[in-house]
Amino acid sequence: MDQAQITQVRRFNRTVTERVGVLHDRYLVGERPIGEARLLWEIGEREQDVRGLRERLGLDSGYLSRLLRSLEADGLVTVAPLSADRRVRTVRLTAAGRAERALLDARSDELAGSLLRPLNAAQRERLVTAMAEVDRLLTASTVTLDAVDPGHPDARHCLHSYFTELQQLFDTGFDPARSLLPDAGELRPPHGLFLVARTQGEPVGCAGLKLPPGAPAEIKRMWVAPHARGLGLARRFLTELEERAARHGRDTLRLDTNKALAPALGLYRSHGFREVAAFNDEPYAHHWFEKRIDARPSP
Repeated sequence: MDQAQITQVRRFNRTVTERVGVLHDRYLVGERPIGEARLLWEIGEREQDVRGLRERLGLDSGYLSRLLRSLEADGLVTVAPLSADRRVRTVRLTAAGRAERALLDARSDELAGSLLRPLNAAQRERLVTAMAEVDRLLTASTVTLDAVDPGHPDARHCLHSYFTELQQLFDTGFDPARSLLPDAGELRPPHGLFLVARTQGEPVGCAGLKLPPGAPAEIKRMWVAPHARGLGLARRFLTELEERAARHGRDTLRLDTNKALAPALGLYRSHGFREVAAFNDEPYAHHWFEKRIDARPSP
């Protein structure tokens, strides 16, 4: 990352904020600022968990509370505790809130049309394609990788989703009881670790690293949610796990995979892994890989 890149990003940000009208104190010629307008749109047609909204929008809890109070005072939303757990607050649109949201949708369509209308067909296609790429890259930049306990609800969600997908992909189906699944203790420090990828508070991927004493490090249970693929998360997992294995003094990284996971096979080879003889008895594995890495034990 150099200064020219920083300068271009700032220029892009200035152009976008000016062109889409966020500099005005009333968004889309409406009655409220962009923060309130966006929150109305995000709440949508269903009841929403306030905490989930805060995580999804990346808002400070105090600021979100002020936005909700303003919308509630205008009769656009109702905020109430969840009946099943009164510690959880939920929000839903009133009839007036749904009407204002519909108006915002119509005006947003008008704004989008005003961006495209001056361009010819080829320019429109270029702009829309570029916007889709920027959207993917900005989404990728929001993803965090966090080490969690394998028993964490987000970890369990990812593993359940992973096993369900394998059941559908493998010719023989997938039974976790038959697989050489690591015990939870093997993915907890100091014997290993488990990473969960999240974007806007949503778990979208996982990967484990076993660090058995006196043996190569081993990657286990790497998975990315289908809707998060294309963000470079699998490669990011590999890079992060390689770095962590190296910091634990390991000079070899291993993994195994099934023949049905063709994209994974290509990824491992492009990341520097070479195919080796089987090093375990995993019944669902057809390919075994190994990579030499630079051990860099932490001081």
